[in-house]
Amino acid sequence: MTMRLMQGSEALAAAAIEAGCRFFAGYPMLPFSGLLEEMSKQLPVAGGTCMNAASEIEGVNMAYGASCAGARAATGSCGQGVALMQEALGEAGQAEIPLVIFNMARGQQEYFQCTRGGGWGDYRTITLAPRDVAEAVEHTQLLFHLADLYRAPVILYGDYLIADTQMSVDVSRREFGPLPEKDWVLAGGSGGTGIPDEHRVVAVRGGWGHPQTPNEHWPLIAEKFRYIGRTEARYESLYAEDAEYLVVSWGTTSAFVDYVVEELRADGVRVGSFRPVTLWPFPEDALNAAAVGCKRIFTYELNAGQMLDDVRVSVGRDMPVTALGGVSVDASTMRQGPLLDAPVLRDLLVKAIEREC
Repeated sequence: MTMRLMQGSEALAAAAIEAGCRFFAGYPMLPFSGLLEEMSKQLPVAGGTCMNAASEIEGVNMAYGASCAGARAATGSCGQGVALMQEALGEAGQAEIPLVIFNMARGQQEYFQCTRGGGWGDYRTITLAPRDVAEAVEHTQLLFHLADLYRAPVILYGDYLIADTQMSVDVSRREFGPLPEKDWVLAGGSGGTGIPDEHRVVAVRGGWGHPQTPNEHWPLIAEKFRYIGRTEARYESLYAEDAEYLVVSWGTTSAFVDYVVEELRADGVRVGSFRPVTLWPFPEDALNAAAVGCKRIFTYELNAGQMLDDVRVSVGRDMPVTALGGVSVDASTMRQGPLLDAPVLRDLLVKAIEREC
């Protein structure tokens, strides 16, 4: 294991390249710009191509095309740019094109965007939300594997803390098991004749179950994502076993929640935390199990309460759930505001618990 002190964007680029990414396209928009700059430096050295696209729409379709040709490809932006990619992501989901999207968000207001999607069709996007740079490095490599394993678009939900924080990390290549051959890629051998066997990257050929018609294809796509929903949910918990109060949070905010939970535990408060590592599939069963014996669930996310819906579905109507977070940005709107402050978070949680006593 070789540890290096690296800035987040530098580490993500290195991890993507170690995972085999050889094509990247994007349009600069903070805090994603740092990752695009790092890919433009590092990828050509590794024998890959990095394109500075004229727009996010152009960037995602460049990456889509590279993936159709068999390359491990990726793109990215922040939430506003990812919104422009939704048509292409829906098409990738239906045509079963593996694609990695780095959403280096300006906050936590893209939960719905990443977990519900804005494209057409019965597809979902596996979304991992790392809590720090080290985990983001691991998630980056895992997402390239999952994209190829399931032939699907996947998302890494980062933010400015992931992009700009320096941390000691190991970016060496991880192995996640065997993958199927990419026998569906466009080889360029048809010479434009349109021979079907040479053009298998379309919605009704190849793919999950090898269907031949749309009415056969689309139900199998839906079943594939139902299978992913049953098998790929990931989570972490802290002191959940005997917690009277459980705080559910995600992404970089969860590190601050865990810090406050540790402090309150030291003061004798029976509070615990739960973190969905995958925003989709959401770990419903695990959260439901963690909530057993709790008096109340609190959610802490820096938006108007987007994860709140998934938490309520997971724990059922008999468990009270209260949102403690909220929209909180600084003057630039690109970084989190005062709610991402451990003393503020602690005060909110203590007062909420006192109201229950």
